[in-house]
Amino acid sequence: MNVPLWITIPVVLFILLAAREDLRTRRIPNLITGPAFLLGLTVHLAMGGPSAGLAALAAGVFAGALLLPGWLMKFMGAGDVKLMVAIGAWLGEPRLALFAALFSLIAGGIISVVAAARLGILSRTVRNAVLLLPRVVAGAGPAGAPLETSGVRVPKALAFLAGTLIASCWRM
Repeated sequence: MNVPLWITIPVVLFILLAAREDLRTRRIPNLITGPAFLLGLTVHLAMGGPSAGLAALAAGVFAGALLLPGWLMKFMGAGDVKLMVAIGAWLGEPRLALFAALFSLIAGGIISVVAAARLGILSRTVRNAVLLLPRVVAGAGPAGAPLETSGVRVPKALAFLAGTLIASCWRM
């Protein structure tokens, strides 16, 4: 494993807690993400001093910034972004946070494809994604005409769990 167990176990536990809420309510409450973020910063500060605390802060901000466009374009909720900020802070390294965010996005895409296929709307979803691609690339946000989506909301906390575990085990 690339990440020590003293980091991996708390991260997995708070992501599981967030996933339970995400599955149940389709929301990830601040009561989970806020304390997880602060505790991640505190642990790194206590274990490694100010430089480790700053690295954890940078990792959290970096991981959240990667998901921020998805929130701005209404592809994901603010709780998803805040959960990734907390994950990044716990992981403590911007590079590891980058991989966790990227693997989480890939896992989320796979989960979304499976959900769309199970609901019988995969072809419509793919067509809409192709039509939306130019707007996403151009950076057109909520100010434009409403984006047409399938309307299916997939809980992303499970994808974040998968992505974080893959990044934690990945040999970089």
